[in-house]
Amino acid sequence: MKRRSLMKAAALMAAMGIAAPAVAQDAEKKIIGVSIPSATHGFMGGLNWHAQDTIKRLGAAYPNLEFVLSTAGDPAKQVNDIEDMMATRNIDALVVLPFESEPLTAPVKAVKDAGKFVTVVDRGLSQEGIEDLYVAGDNTAFGRVAGEYFRDTLPAGAKVVVLRGIPTTLDNERVDAFRAALEGSEVQILDMQHGNWNRDDAFAVMQDYLAKYPQIDAVWAADDDMAIGVLEAISAANRQDEMWVIGGAGMKEIVKRIMDGDKQLPVNVTYPPALISSAIEMTALNFVSNAPMTGRFIISSQLITPENAEQFYYPDSPF
Repeated sequence: MKRRSLMKAAALMAAMGIAAPAVAQDAEKKIIGVSIPSATHGFMGGLNWHAQDTIKRLGAAYPNLEFVLSTAGDPAKQVNDIEDMMATRNIDALVVLPFESEPLTAPVKAVKDAGKFVTVVDRGLSQEGIEDLYVAGDNTAFGRVAGEYFRDTLPAGAKVVVLRGIPTTLDNERVDAFRAALEGSEVQILDMQHGNWNRDDAFAVMQDYLAKYPQIDAVWAADDDMAIGVLEAISAANRQDEMWVIGGAGMKEIVKRIMDGDKQLPVNVTYPPALISSAIEMTALNFVSNAPMTGRFIISSQLITPENAEQFYYPDSPF
């Protein structure tokens, strides 16, 4: 899992002959708010761990930077958290991974309208152009890579079901790319329902699919936590030999099963939770360097196969 750290950025500037400015002890303090969803599932647990680790490291490296971290289990709390950061801490920047796109758009726009630096992570807002910096995995590639595997692997007439995530621009991008990759093939999508990137929700959705459809050849779970729920439902119905499942994000348990040749989990698609570290570090660089930090930073998605799975297996990782 590759990450761009501040140390690498400093090394790059040094290689280019650009002096990274020293941070004076008496420099004006800048407060960076970080608002992310709670660790309700494995990917978000890993993301929370990386956020805390990055904040601790940057806080020690840059005495003039202060971080305020909040986690929310629903959009309403996240909106309240952001409004509180503005009202009580007067943050200079906001790094936000929206719980959902639509409810967070207006509150984040209010932060930007107040003249603050805004970094949006992973799940985009419902209105384009609000943020200064956007950091995410390549959601179009995430859906396309999975769709191409379905197209190239399944026989003509194969039937598949799809589990979508939480309603977000991110989810739309993934699903649109997955569908586009299947265009012209004879693979049939039977159904698409939201599993909300949640193991229990995915279990319930998959139970519904199994009851409705006598033939299912493959499942695109589009997330490794949902894949676990899907696999549990398939096992409970004793239909393990009928279909395989593709999740996504590279959960270590899933990658290990791919390494071991599990036929139910032939491949996976990367989407690293450490992308939050890139977002926080690049936001920090906006205040401690002269490097331009606006625009879009997209982290590519790759197919994990039995042949390369060892490269993506991190047994000590929280995810």
